[in-house]
Amino acid sequence: MATPSRKTSTPIPLASKRAAPRDPSSEVPSKRKSSAPSLPSSGPFVEGSIVRIAMENFLTYDICEVCPGPHLNMIIGANGTGKSSIVCAICLGLAGKPAFMGRADKVGFFVKRGCSKGTIEIELFRTSGNLVITREIDVARNQSFWFINKKSTTQKVVEEQVAALNIQDKVGEFAKLSKIELLEATEKSIGPPEMHRYHCELKNFREKEKQLETSCKEKTEYLEKMIQKNERYKQDVERFYERKRHLDLIEMLEAKRPWVEYENVRQEYEEVKLARDRVKDEVRKLKEGQIPMTRRIEDIETQHHNLEARIKAKATDIKETSQKCKQKQDIIERKDKHIEELQQALTVKQNEEHDRQRRISNTRKMIEDLQNELKTTENCVNLQPQIDAITNDLRQVQDKRELCEGEIIDKHKERETLEKEKKSVNDQIVQFDNLMNQKEDKLRQRYRDTYDAVLWLRNNRDKFKQGVYEPIMLTINMKDNKNAKYIENHIPSNDLRAFVFESQEDMEVFLKEVRDNKKLRVNTVIAPKSSYADRAPSRSLNELKQYGFFSYLRELFDAPAPVMSYLCSQYHIHEVPVGTERTRERIERVIQETRLRQMYTAEEKYVVKTSFYSNKVISSNTSLKVAQFLTVTVDLEQRRHLEEHLKEVNRKLRAVESGLIALRETNKHLEHKDNELRQKKKELLERKTKKRQLEQKISSKLGSLKLMEQDTCNLEEEERKANTRIKEINVQKAKLVTELTHLIKTCTSLHIQKVDLILQNTTVISEKNKLESDYMAASSQLRSTEQHFIELDESRQRLLQKCKELMKRARQVCNLTAEQNIPQEYQTQVPTIPNGHNSSPPMAFQDLPNTLDEIDALLTEERSRASCFTGLNPTVVDEYTKREEEIVQLTEELKIKKDELDKYRENISQVKERWLNPLKELIGKINEKFSSFFSSMQCAGEVDLHIENEEDYDKYGIQIRVKFRSSTLLHELTPHHQSGGERSVSTMLYLMALQELNRCPFRVVDEINQGMDPINERRVFEMVVNTACKENTSQYFFITPKLLQNLPYSEKMTVLFVYNGPHMLEPNKWNLKAFQRRRRRITFTQPSQ
Repeated sequence: MATPSRKTSTPIPLASKRAAPRDPSSEVPSKRKSSAPSLPSSGPFVEGSIVRIAMENFLTYDICEVCPGPHLNMIIGANGTGKSSIVCAICLGLAGKPAFMGRADKVGFFVKRGCSKGTIEIELFRTSGNLVITREIDVARNQSFWFINKKSTTQKVVEEQVAALNIQDKVGEFAKLSKIELLEATEKSIGPPEMHRYHCELKNFREKEKQLETSCKEKTEYLEKMIQKNERYKQDVERFYERKRHLDLIEMLEAKRPWVEYENVRQEYEEVKLARDRVKDEVRKLKEGQIPMTRRIEDIETQHHNLEARIKAKATDIKETSQKCKQKQDIIERKDKHIEELQQALTVKQNEEHDRQRRISNTRKMIEDLQNELKTTENCVNLQPQIDAITNDLRQVQDKRELCEGEIIDKHKERETLEKEKKSVNDQIVQFDNLMNQKEDKLRQRYRDTYDAVLWLRNNRDKFKQGVYEPIMLTINMKDNKNAKYIENHIPSNDLRAFVFESQEDMEVFLKEVRDNKKLRVNTVIAPKSSYADRAPSRSLNELKQYGFFSYLRELFDAPAPVMSYLCSQYHIHEVPVGTERTRERIERVIQETRLRQMYTAEEKYVVKTSFYSNKVISSNTSLKVAQFLTVTVDLEQRRHLEEHLKEVNRKLRAVESGLIALRETNKHLEHKDNELRQKKKELLERKTKKRQLEQKISSKLGSLKLMEQDTCNLEEEERKANTRIKEINVQKAKLVTELTHLIKTCTSLHIQKVDLILQNTTVISEKNKLESDYMAASSQLRSTEQHFIELDESRQRLLQKCKELMKRARQVCNLTAEQNIPQEYQTQVPTIPNGHNSSPPMAFQDLPNTLDEIDALLTEERSRASCFTGLNPTVVDEYTKREEEIVQLTEELKIKKDELDKYRENISQVKERWLNPLKELIGKINEKFSSFFSSMQCAGEVDLHIENEEDYDKYGIQIRVKFRSSTLLHELTPHHQSGGERSVSTMLYLMALQELNRCPFRVVDEINQGMDPINERRVFEMVVNTACKENTSQYFFITPKLLQNLPYSEKMTVLFVYNGPHMLEPNKWNLKAFQRRRRRITFTQPSQ
């Protein structure tokens, strides 16, 4: 029999249709050597597909040969049997790098331990003849020897042959790739060859662009320094040229001065002559303009007199009509006043009669009341006994009031005592709350986002339907802070700062608000629906006390039930005991006898595992880290007692308040009774002297009543007379109103006519005034202009004579005859000074000052300035000129650099367009396939290009967003938002979307279904089968340790089972054909038995 140390896996290819069950004897295991002939394939191989894989002394295999099918190949076997070894063989056999597998960085490590050489042979399908690639690995030298079709070759030739068949390197574990890595892997996997090259060029161009920008910046700074240096010498150069400019200017000024005198007088003469001619024309025009103005004034004056006469006539008519209206109005007003007087007189008589009747009624009533009161008074003969009785009652009430007020004072003192006690209890509770604040401060300092989320939760608890608990580190309360290290070492920090929810819906609401909207990095978990908090441990603590264990982790702290349930479910804290130093001293015995998987001693944590193959017990121990968060302990029991004590104090305070209210009511009632008794006593005292007063009042009232009854009035007769008189007056008034209305209309018409005439007259007067004003202004202007003309003519003759004299003198100063003109140097610009510098802006003779005062002042100033320029060195000018030339040269170099930078930017723009547009189109296709796959699962997913900054091409990436529930939004694919199974499904569907766009010969997917829930695993499997078993599709290797039951299979699938174990047959005893013949003989003989 084989020993367990010599493990060998044997893949058995089986063509399966709907997973038809086979007799166990047909699945033949082998030890170290296996030849698995391929059964007839259900479809043709595509160019570059793997026909055969042979391994010798490779990883777990001594000798093994695998013959996959042309479509989907399911490689199934338990963990550790050698499934992934086949993947390693494919990768290394096709010139892949060892680092791709993540096992080792040297190829020699892939040779089976104890062997000096290993071999991989892969046969690839080609229509022109299969390609057989062999790789021999030498362990000692860590080298490989390559053969193609049994002929020696080099690795480069092999790589070229593999590339020609469009076989690509491993594109990475997509689920673990970042956005940037995912983009590069996708470009390499399905993009055209130039796409990734363009991406690399863009990153290189961008780097060179940054270098050129730095170079331009440096040259610019150097150029600025040179310019600044020249600026320091610029003053001496300018002073040199400034002195020369002053000397030249002095010469020009001395030559121009006599001509300026002549020119000033000549210009004055020309101006006076022109002014004289203009004034002459003005005098003529003013005389001609006065004639029509005079005629128009006369016409308007006549029109004005006619309108004035008509307005006076209208005013007279209006006055007469207005007087008639006034008379009528006065008569109407007198009639109205008469009617009003009649009505007032009638109203006065009515009011007097009503008032007399009211006074008579009131007087009679008063007499009756006084008589009744007199009768009552007569009945009360002796009132003194009643007064004495009331006095006695009043004394008793006062005694009771004094007693009640004393009790109120006692209650006030009792309330003050209880309030002091309440304040003391509140202070103690605040101290406990301060301990909780210490825990929150630690959370804020270490995990600020989580602390901000806690504050948000406290203000928004009404948004959640079920229980939501703050981070576990805040809800846990250690019974003894010395044990905090066990909890912090057992529960990861990510879960210690996680919020605990009782429903998925609440968690989605929380993550949307906190993580998506507020961009806070927080962790969340969901408590199990069925509680684990009260589950008993599998072993009683009494059994473990003999080993030094004193408690389970669960009993070391208090926490809300859902939090405790989650920790029991996730970390089995009800199963992990805590021991002492005594436990560590006998740890080997504890491990062997208790079979505990995890345990704690005083300073260490022990984890115990059992080997799957040898059943050996393996233990590991780690030192405990010092506790950081849970060291603050709050005695919740004492706090609860304080809260109960506070409630009792509040209850007593309420009782005291109730007593005070009752006593105040009693005191108020006694006070009211005291007032009533005092009032009764007062009334009895008054009744003693009341009878005589009542008799006098009755006699007085009877006399008044008799007088009022004698004074009578007939109101109906008075009212009839008044109405008759008012009707007569109204008839007269109506006639007067009719006449007044007619007069008002007449008066209104006259007023309108008068206003129209006044407006016409106003227009005429305005026009007349304007014309008279214009005439007077014109006359005044004419007189002034004639006087001005006389003055200008005299001034012209005087200036003409003076010009002749000045011209003669100016020519004498310049030594000119009457026939000579002004010299050329006095007419042109001053010559430009060499080296491009002017002493000042170029000046001509005519550009110098044109007044004598300015010329004299400028001459004095220039002579003074020229005398100030001493000690100037001509060499400074030469150095300045050389530096100017260097600045020009640097400017040209900087321009060249900037042109080169612009060229790089243009190249970036061109390459970016050639790269980005196809990339977006490719991602769009991936998104279409990816979304289609998700839609078939009643879920949603999308793929898009993630861009942080358009110029940072090394930070471009692919972003995948998915949602698995209709009630949630699309979330980015991250370990925080999705479970492991959901990420596996998303990754698998992304790979399938890539497969639809890339025609590589074969694909290998290793254990992608691990972590998926059964529903998603079944859906993904169906998609893989449907995709990989189509006609003309690439070969597919699907590696998994397990599958669900009753999965759909295709006839085009090939199922390879991998076996391994200590009881495998020796390689030389393995013969599949012999086993098949034996199986058929057994099958044929069974019916006869």
